[in-house]
Parts: sequence; structure tokens; C-alpha cells
Amino acid sequence: MADYFQVSTATPTREQAVELARTVVSRRLAAGAQIIGPVISAFWHDGEFGTGEEWQLLMKTTAARYPELEADILKHHPWQNPEVVAVRIEAGSEGYLEWIAANTTPTD
Repeated sequence: MADYFQVSTATPTREQAVELARTVVSRRLAAGAQIIGPVISAFWHDGEFGTGEEWQLLMKTTAARYPELEADILKHHPWQNPEVVAVRIEAGSEGYLEWIAANTTPTD
């Protein structure tokens, strides 16, 4: 059985989140993406404390596809150093995990 991940990032606008989700899912780097927002974040940036509105993306992928997914997010993300975090899915329904595997398999 493959290892599965839920990968998260955030964007400054809904439109950027939707575009990033469409890009990674259409390339089969993620089987699906959910967009949540807006959310309010508190953070340190360049030595200063700030808050801001963001749109969070949750993407499902396999361990095998994660390196390409991360690279694609970093390449197309509007921020220079965005959050890209992967959390291993420890358990899930067999059918759902099979769906992730089937929809992250390259077609070429």
C-alpha cells in the first residue's frame, strides 16, 4: 500500500487558491483539493508580527507524487516562501485511499 499525504498551503486570494488547486489536480499531482476560507492568520514575516486573510488549500496525494506536487506549488505560488506542509494520512477508508492512488497516477 502506498503512503498517503494531506498537503496544505495558503494563498492571499480565493482566485489564486482556485487556480493552484486546478493546476495540481489537472496534472494529477493531487487527487483532489479543498479550499477553505477566508481564514485569518497571525505570523512573523521579515522580523515583524502581522495578521492577514488567507485561503487554505488541502490537497490529497501519495508519497510518490509529493516531491512533484511540492515543486509545482513552489513554482506557481504567489509568495516567495509559502507554507507547504505534508501530513501522513495514518488511516482512511480503503476506497478513498484507492481513489487517491488512482487519480495521482500519471496518464502519459
